[in-house]
Amino acid sequence: MSIRQQVDQMANERKEQLKNQGRLLIRCEDRPGIVSAVSTFLHKNNANIIESNQYSSDPENGTFFLRIEFHLDDLNDKRQELEQQFSEIATTYSMDYRFTYGSVRKKAAIFVSQEPHALVELLWEWQNGDLPMDIEVVISNHEIAREMVEALGIPYHYIPANKDIRKEVEAEQVRLMEQYDIDILILARYMQILTPEFVERFENRIINIHHSFLPAFIGARPYERAFHRGVKLIGATSHYVTNDLDEGPIIEQDIERVDHRNSIADLKKIGQQIERRVLARAVKWHLEDRVIVEGNKTIVFQ
Repeated sequence: MSIRQQVDQMANERKEQLKNQGRLLIRCEDRPGIVSAVSTFLHKNNANIIESNQYSSDPENGTFFLRIEFHLDDLNDKRQELEQQFSEIATTYSMDYRFTYGSVRKKAAIFVSQEPHALVELLWEWQNGDLPMDIEVVISNHEIAREMVEALGIPYHYIPANKDIRKEVEAEQVRLMEQYDIDILILARYMQILTPEFVERFENRIINIHHSFLPAFIGARPYERAFHRGVKLIGATSHYVTNDLDEGPIIEQDIERVDHRNSIADLKKIGQQIERRVLARAVKWHLEDRVIVEGNKTIVFQ
């Protein structure tokens, strides 16, 4: 059995285990009775709440956020009726809401350039079942990762890219996103700037990773400049992509302490290790519907 067949078998088993689990994410103006109304609705439909998280930005005039995970027998057969019934409650409380289902795996595209460390982490976490997604395609402006990707049975598309042909490149990328019916785009150190049109097409569905020196040491060779400046902390930030470069809603961050004994190579290696784990965590939380975007920040129910 190939690695891809093993992953697909694991995914099918997981989908079977989660076929009766659903999630409900809500954002609305905070007011009394929201949790009671939602929990009563689920109870009346014989659903059992297995996880619940809530947050209010201000109990008096704030915004209320809620994530509930529930179990309901024969959920796939009841989904449409459940959502239709809930629309009445949503109207009463002016809710922005969505249902998602454990048996429906998100389809992912990974974009990568010359540094494969973040891609390797994603592929490993996907193989061992910790990232519940279907990696449909990897897209790169370099050939460096082709062998490792195709060995896993994942299509690899090499699309040379630069600022002079950006629109043509993105037209092909959009075509591939539509062909593979992609839900989430992961920039695993993809070193190309995306156009506003591309970003708007996939709003809050593009996740990026970068070092956390920003806004310091912006541009090329950040670790070299950080070394000469004598930084004491390095880290990484994973965020949703917006048209403000590297300033989208932050999903996850992490840091490690360094000192004068660390060389440039040490800093880069440590930085890449942080990037790998931060991106994987951000992607995992997105896949599990634990992230609600609010303006230029996020509510993350870990």
